Amino acid sequence: MAENIQFTGQQVLFSRTNELVRVTPCHKNAVRFEAFPDCKIFDENHTLLPQQADCSFEEREYCVFLTVGRVRLQLEQNGKITVYKDGAVILEEQPDLAFHDGYRRYRRKDGSWSALLTFHANEGERFYGLGHDACGRFDLKGCAFDLRHVNAKTAIPFVYSSLGYGFLWNNPAIGSVELAENRTRWSVGATRKIDFVVIAGNPQEVCEALADLTGHAPVMPHWATGFWQSRLRYETQEDLLAVARRYKEENIPLSAIICDYFHWTEQGDYKFDPRYWPDVDAMTKELHDMGTKLIVSVWPTINGNSENYWTMRERNLLIRTSGGMNDVFSFYGPQAEIDVTNPETRAFVFSKLKENYLDHGVDGLWFDEAEPEIHPEHFDNLLFHIGRGDEVGLLYPYYYAQMAFDGFMKMGKVPVTLIRAAYPGAQKFGALVWSGDIPSTFESLSQQVKAGLNMAMCGIPWWNTDIGGFWGGDTESEDFRELIVRWFQYGVFSPVMRLHGNRNRHGEKTRDVKEPTGDPNELWSFGEQNFRILKDLVLLRERLRPYIEAQMQTAAEKGWPVMRPMFFMYPEDEICYTLGEQYMYGDDILFAPIVGKGQTEKQVYLPSGRWVLTKDGKTYDAGWHTIHAQVDEFVAFVKVGAEVLSCFESIDPETDEQTSSGLSF
Repeated sequence: MAENIQFTGQQVLFSRTNELVRVTPCHKNAVRFEAFPDCKIFDENHTLLPQQADCSFEEREYCVFLTVGRVRLQLEQNGKITVYKDGAVILEEQPDLAFHDGYRRYRRKDGSWSALLTFHANEGERFYGLGHDACGRFDLKGCAFDLRHVNAKTAIPFVYSSLGYGFLWNNPAIGSVELAENRTRWSVGATRKIDFVVIAGNPQEVCEALADLTGHAPVMPHWATGFWQSRLRYETQEDLLAVARRYKEENIPLSAIICDYFHWTEQGDYKFDPRYWPDVDAMTKELHDMGTKLIVSVWPTINGNSENYWTMRERNLLIRTSGGMNDVFSFYGPQAEIDVTNPETRAFVFSKLKENYLDHGVDGLWFDEAEPEIHPEHFDNLLFHIGRGDEVGLLYPYYYAQMAFDGFMKMGKVPVTLIRAAYPGAQKFGALVWSGDIPSTFESLSQQVKAGLNMAMCGIPWWNTDIGGFWGGDTESEDFRELIVRWFQYGVFSPVMRLHGNRNRHGEKTRDVKEPTGDPNELWSFGEQNFRILKDLVLLRERLRPYIEAQMQTAAEKGWPVMRPMFFMYPEDEICYTLGEQYMYGDDILFAPIVGKGQTEKQVYLPSGRWVLTKDGKTYDAGWHTIHAQVDEFVAFVKVGAEVLSCFESIDPETDEQTSSGLSF
C-alpha cells in the first residue's frame, strides 16, 4: 500500500500536498467524501447522521477504490475523484489545469478557506432539488443558484439526478452551485472542508436514504391536515373570533386560524398586546370549542424596548457582528436577532413562548423571517454561537425549528411549526416550510408548482404556499378572483392547505395599530360565486384527509414526499422527467394544476396504467390527453381501483351532503 494511503476497514485516508482526504461509507449504497485543506481531520457532521455500512477497498498502481453497495468512488494519486453507479460513471472531477493536479481549489481566508469543487457535465442529465426558488424551472440543469436563504428562497444543498443518484453537499456555508452545460460546480466562501455524500438509487430509494441520513419527519397530527385560515392581519381578538365564528356558521371545517405579526407589545416580548387581545384564554377556549387551533406568528427580532432585550444581550443570546455589536439592520428598522444556534437562547425564548402563548391555549407557532431576514445580507459580518455566519449561515432555520420541537416535546406534544426556511434535517423537528412572500400572479402560481416539486426531492415532505400569493392581490379584481380559485385547487392537493395574503386595501385605516391590515381574505371575500366554489374545495379537502394522513404516515416512515414529481413513481418513463406542472399526490392521485389566466384546457400525460378523471368518471389509457376544465373544475386523475376515488363524489348544494350521483364539481 502506498505510504500516503491508509485503509482501516471503514475509511480511506489519503494524504497529498496541501490536503488530507477521507472517504467513508455513509449508508447502504452511499459514500461520503471529505477533503481538509488544513491537512488534519475536522470532525463535524452538521446535520448529517452517518450510517454504518459494509464496504470494500481496492488499491491499484495509480488509484484506490472504496465500494459501498452500488456506488464506487475512485481516488487517483493526483487527487481526482470519479464516482460510479453500477459500473457507469456518474461523477467525474474536472480539473482547472490541463497538465497539473488542479482538483479542488482552496484559498486561505481569515482563518477559514474558500473551496471549489467541479465535475464534468453529463450529457442529457437532469437535476431536481435545491429547496424552493421561484425560478420557473423544474429541471434545474443549465441553472446557477446562490446557496443562501432569503425571503421566498430556501437553499437545500441537495440534488437528485436523472442518472439515478442523489448528491448532498454537506456544508452549511454561504456559497453557490452551477448546474451548467459545461460543468457542475459547488463552491463556498468560508469553510473548514469539502464534504459531500453520493447516494445511488432510484428516487424512492434515495429519498429513503436521505431521511435516514438527515432524520425522519414525525407523523403530521390530524388537526394540521385540514384547512388553515390566515391573512395579514387580524388586528384584534374580536376580528379573529368573528372570522372563526362565521366559518362555524357556514358549516366550513376550520382546522387552524393564524394570528400574524405585531399582535405583540414589542418585538422580542413574545406576548399579546392586551389592548387588542384582552382575554387570550377565553379566545383559545372558544376556538377549541369550535374545533379550531390557534397559531401565532413569532419573529426572531428583538429591539431595545423589549423587556427581554438586556437580559438576552448580557447573556450573549443574540447574534453578534464582527464589530462586536448586536443590533443589525433588519426588517422594520434596526433590531437584534436571537441566536437560536445557542441552546441557552432556545431554552430562554421557548420559556417565554410557553409562558405567554402556549400556557394560554395557543396551539402552534409560525416562525416568520427564519432565514433570518437581515438587510444587508452580509453573513460574513455575523457571529453565531456555533461559528461564523459565512461558514454556518444556512443552519439558522434548522436550529429555529429545533427550538420549537424540543420545547413542545417536553410538553408531550408533536409540533407543526410553520417556518419560512429550512435546512436538511429540519423535517425531523416538525418543520412545515412555506415559500415566503410571493406575488399574487398566475406566473407566480406556475413557479410555485415547480418549486414545490423541487423541494419535495430534498427530504422535507411538509411544504405549502400562501394560497393566492402574498402580495398584489385585489379581492375586487376579476383576474384575482380567477387566480384565487386556481390556487385553491392547487392548495387542496398540497401537503397543507393554508390561505394567506396581504390583499390590496380598499378604504382607510380604521384603528390606531402598529400595522394596519389589508382587505379581508376569507372564503366569502372573493364574490358569491367563488364562495360556493371555494367552500366545495374545502369540503373536498376534508373528505381527502384519511388519504392524506396515510401519505403522511408514509412520509414519516420512508421519507417519501406527499407531492411527488411524476418520475418519483415512474422513474423508467423518460417523459416523466419533463413534467413540471403535474404530479402525483400520494400513491393514487395525479393532479395537473391549471396555472394560466383564462386557461380552460390542460395537456396531461398519463403514465402506464388506467386512470379515472375525477370530474366526470371517464377512464383514460396511458399517454397524452387534452382535458377541459372551467374555472370551477380542476384536472385530477385517480388510478383505476383506488378507494380514494369515492372522495370526489359531488356535494348537494342545498344540504352540503355527499351524494353518489356523478363526480362533477
